[in-house]
Amino acid sequence: MAHPKRRAIVCGTKFGRIYLKAFTDPDLPFELAGILGQGSARTMACAERYGVPVYQKVDDLPDDIQAACVVIGSGVGGGPGADLAQALMRRGIHVLQEHPLLPAEIAACLRTAAAAKVQYHLNTHYVTLTPVRAFIAAARRMVAHGRPVFIDAACSIQVAYTLFDILGEALGGLRPWAFAAAPEWSDQLARLSASPPPYRNVEGVLAGIPMTLRVQNELDPDDPDNFSHMLHRITIGGDGGCLTLVDTHGPVIWTPRLHLPASARKTATIDEAPDSHLDLAALTAADLSSASHRHILGSVWPQGVAHALRGLHEAIETGASPMQRGQYQLAVCETWQSLTRAIGFPNLRTGTTLPPLPATSILDHPLTKVDA
Repeated sequence: MAHPKRRAIVCGTKFGRIYLKAFTDPDLPFELAGILGQGSARTMACAERYGVPVYQKVDDLPDDIQAACVVIGSGVGGGPGADLAQALMRRGIHVLQEHPLLPAEIAACLRTAAAAKVQYHLNTHYVTLTPVRAFIAAARRMVAHGRPVFIDAACSIQVAYTLFDILGEALGGLRPWAFAAAPEWSDQLARLSASPPPYRNVEGVLAGIPMTLRVQNELDPDDPDNFSHMLHRITIGGDGGCLTLVDTHGPVIWTPRLHLPASARKTATIDEAPDSHLDLAALTAADLSSASHRHILGSVWPQGVAHALRGLHEAIETGASPMQRGQYQLAVCETWQSLTRAIGFPNLRTGTTLPPLPATSILDHPLTKVDA
């Protein structure tokens, strides 16, 4: 006999719309029971779409609400998300909260969860996406064969927090870490360039591994959610080759290191060497990168939220302590803060709304044609 689904609400309808769509998964162990919001036109439209009521205060929630997704900004953006999460937990409601939070906010939420005997999970979203989880699983297998020798990564400042969660999950931890930003451009370089450099170069150590990081440290104050040249791009290199997450949404590529065998010195052509490793090729994991942005926003991201909700449900069922997971999330937050201290405040760029170019404008299928 199937157990009844736990009733849950979503707080906020900006990014919360991704969470709302996750509840359309028929296998999710939660059912959507309402929206906590300010009653805006968008919130009312969402409530009508999903056929649920709107509540404007925690005190208005019915007693049968068992879980809440808090998708409202916290201290980083000047929002009340952390306070709201604690108010919900004091009502005995388990909480899944969208990042980012400051360390003091995470600690306060963990203390409240312990006192109220409920679960509290912080969700960095991208780490739950199928292509990223494929990269993490591959990285763990890679690490099992030997310690990585370098990390090379690039991201936008908006997702730098989540970069460290991805790497922490992939490497089995984050400590020790330290970062040092490269000097700003000289006046001579600045005069030669038609525009300011979008990326800030950072050298560092993460999990004891040498790391090179490029961060697009720019924001459009009028459109802060956009203007990322890329979200995440990560390469973890080892003695046997390199594992690369080309983009947040894939593909994941393994490139064996090119190694010319000693036997090749005796053959008429190098490729005649008998060594079997010369037959190895770069391989791509299940390629989800061909999905449209519409599909990513409508399916891939909600599926990621559903994955996070299943994790919350499992913790509720097993009675797991949220502290161990919470301590790791504190480390993620502290690593992110170390980076932001090194690179300083983002440079403000305005008027950045430009239409993305379709691939057909750049590439011929299947490969760009080149002269022989």
